[in-house]
Amino acid sequence: MLDDRNKLEHGRRRLTGLRQHLIGYFAVSAVFVVLNLLLTPTTIWFVWPIVGWGGVLAIHAAYVMGIFGERGEG
Repeated sequence: MLDDRNKLEHGRRRLTGLRQHLIGYFAVSAVFVVLNLLLTPTTIWFVWPIVGWGGVLAIHAAYVMGIFGERGEG
């Protein structure tokens, strides 16, 4: 029973970390879009950091969902 509680708490921490990552991603992405359109509207560069960070975010989501198996636990 204690092991189940530990697994549940570990899962909650993983979800909390992913939630914080998502909030940061969307907040910084919005700032990038605004900065790009205000400072250099003729050159659209905000897409590149959004796509790059989105890839890292996708890996984080996959980790939280357990796609990488039990190896990440511990």
